[in-house]
Amino acid sequence: MLRCKEVQSFIVEHLLGEVVDIYCGGPDVFNGKVEACADNVLTLEHNEKYTHIAIDKIIAIWRT
Repeated sequence: MLRCKEVQSFIVEHLLGEVVDIYCGGPDVFNGKVEACADNVLTLEHNEKYTHIAIDKIIAIWRT
């Protein structure tokens, strides 16, 4: 299983600036442009609003 540091590095290197969907289990799916990823928190922007997601809660990420 990947650790937060490895997931954070992957997001910064491959997904920064991309529009993604983030699945965190159950009904929790978030969508937005990856604005930042630091201190084990992913920041998405969607419709001028920001969502901050703890990296350790992410199950899957896909580009939209």
